[in-house]
Amino acid sequence: MKIPIQELPTNQLNALVSEWSDALQKKQGQNLKLDLSRGKPSHAQLELSHKISNQPIENYFSSDGTDTRNYGNLTGIAEARALGAKILGTSPETTYAIGNSSLSLMHLTADTALQHGLWNDSRKWANSTAPKMITLVPGYDRHFTVCDSLGIEMVNVKIDAQGPDITKLESLVEDPSVKGIWCVPKYSNPTGITYSDKQVTELANLPNKAAAEDFLIFWDNAYAIHDIQFPGDELASIAEAAELVGTQDHVVQFASTSKVTFASGGIAFISSSQLILETLEKQISTFSIGSDKVNQLRHAQYLLENLDDHMNAHAELLAPKFSLVLKYLEDDLGGLEIANWTEPRGGYFISLDTMMPVADQVIELAKTAGLVLTPAGATYPAGTDEENTNIRIAPSFAEEDELKTAMEVLTLCARLITAREIINHRQ
Repeated sequence: MKIPIQELPTNQLNALVSEWSDALQKKQGQNLKLDLSRGKPSHAQLELSHKISNQPIENYFSSDGTDTRNYGNLTGIAEARALGAKILGTSPETTYAIGNSSLSLMHLTADTALQHGLWNDSRKWANSTAPKMITLVPGYDRHFTVCDSLGIEMVNVKIDAQGPDITKLESLVEDPSVKGIWCVPKYSNPTGITYSDKQVTELANLPNKAAAEDFLIFWDNAYAIHDIQFPGDELASIAEAAELVGTQDHVVQFASTSKVTFASGGIAFISSSQLILETLEKQISTFSIGSDKVNQLRHAQYLLENLDDHMNAHAELLAPKFSLVLKYLEDDLGGLEIANWTEPRGGYFISLDTMMPVADQVIELAKTAGLVLTPAGATYPAGTDEENTNIRIAPSFAEEDELKTAMEVLTLCARLITAREIINHRQ
């Protein structure tokens, strides 16, 4: 049984610091080049999708009569919309397939809400002196970038194992300048948690509690089908919950195939009410003459029939890597009361929280041994984690041997920095 590191006498801690410093010095002398900073599919995962790009197309006409080689059809061909509906758990009628980036669709939606409004009336966020959005932290840095680029202020709410604190959210939306909220509801980036049914129900009702009549929920369901354990987490339908409480005009869902097939070479999806979709379609018509419908056809023809098998193949590659990371965390840090970590059943990240405010020191020390991690604070707006505890681990891209070495470095640095801090505090 391990003794919590804080309970060790100083002479033992000094001995451990000496031992761990020697071990780190050996790692530093190996010229390692390790990277756990971004949640990118591995080479083996990308290989799974070559059957899509290489399959011949015998008929370029979609089932709705669209010649996929030509201009037109801003909302996506019928097959692609059906695929998006399958991924999001929506209907093809309320799902568009547009472009290859869900982030682009999120920026478009936020910009339209800000500058023009989404409801065919006078409501637009720009009418507010200083529009704000709620950001759930730790969270996805690109959401923060969208807000920064549009001059939208961010209000942080801490996320826990069940999702965001609804009581806190209900208090915040009493401010009419608070216009929306960012949500990654399944296998959240970076914590890997999935919102409970109760959380989804309460979030769907949040626009009814909001002082702003133009309040909008951005439901970024990036990891909707990215299970690595089976059965995976079940996520309640925000669309169904919103219908029940009359907030369907205040929820927009997003997804893409960026980690299903090829980054920037797939399809992005958006789902909402007809009112919002038609408003967005008008905006899209000002800068687009249609997406790559040939690519939509290729993707849909394969994935509509083979989506489960395809994602199972991804899981077979990802699951051992997540298990390896969790084993190293438990073996090297478990019982020492140095850190806590999440154990997600899917997605692309594991979130590690140090018990002392030393995340930045751990990350910088790991860098000296050739391990690149997501910068400290990157999962918070302005890159500022006030508690200085969160470290995002992205196991997907590294090969297994590289991942083992990376975890040896990371856990070693976490132990060494924590021990040094305890000694310093005792002096």
